[in-house]
Amino acid sequence: MKAGHVALLGWTNVGKSTLLNRLVGEKLAAVADVPQTTRHRILGVLTLPGRGQIAFVDTPGFHDARERMNRAMVGAARGTIGAVDLALVVVDAERGFGRGDVAVAKAVVAGQVARLCVLNKIDRVVPKSGLLPLMKTAVEDLALVEAIPVSAASGDGCDRLVERILHHLPEGEPPFADDVLTDQPVRALAAEWVREKILHRTRQEIPHAAAVVVDRWLERADGVVEIEALVFVERDSQKGIVIGKGGGLLKDVGTEARADIERLLSRKVFLTTRVEVRPDWRNDPRVLAQLGIG
Repeated sequence: MKAGHVALLGWTNVGKSTLLNRLVGEKLAAVADVPQTTRHRILGVLTLPGRGQIAFVDTPGFHDARERMNRAMVGAARGTIGAVDLALVVVDAERGFGRGDVAVAKAVVAGQVARLCVLNKIDRVVPKSGLLPLMKTAVEDLALVEAIPVSAASGDGCDRLVERILHHLPEGEPPFADDVLTDQPVRALAAEWVREKILHRTRQEIPHAAAVVVDRWLERADGVVEIEALVFVERDSQKGIVIGKGGGLLKDVGTEARADIERLLSRKVFLTTRVEVRPDWRNDPRVLAQLGIG
């Protein structure tokens, strides 16, 4: 039996959360095509009966941090390096190695942890021979033990990645019961999925200025779960964007998020959302504590 914790590390927007969801076979992390989507460490457990267990730790993307929130996010990612059995340095293969990817690799090497390189988004690389120089750079120049090409979007190469991870993990008993999928409370997952829908619908107008917390969670006698979600933004103009004309955008966000939450809970959900302006909340330690950041 092989078992251990495996960190997904990388520069922002390389597809770590999509990869986590693909590897564990369940949606745990919010996914959006904007930088710095992930704000917390998220655990996802893959149990392979008779073979072992891999506890994946998705981390916030490394980036040039300015606000208190962003510094805490990068600190959480760096702090994960010394606490795992294996580190996966995830790189956008279409983009290739940039200064950020090199910085992440150097941080992992300095942490003296077992390490592999995952070249993600290979579905976007044409021709595939373009992967060979990247694999060479990862192993020969950046001291990463192996380079495994994958596509988190299609699943291509992910089975082989799991095999190589098992190869590098130590022998041991699984740290989690077979039915454990994550350590994230369902309230936290619900909040993240509301935020994900906001990111999808507002694109570049809102992304980093919005946060979501669950204010109320009530499980009724008839089995329905009532959830009230509070959305933070920094300015009145952003509040108007999130609400949308006639409340339309916020209504669509609620409808889409509710579907994800109902799938997770296997129960009917009644979800309401409201928006509140909190100026400069990304530098407010009280708000960050409420969001579980830092």
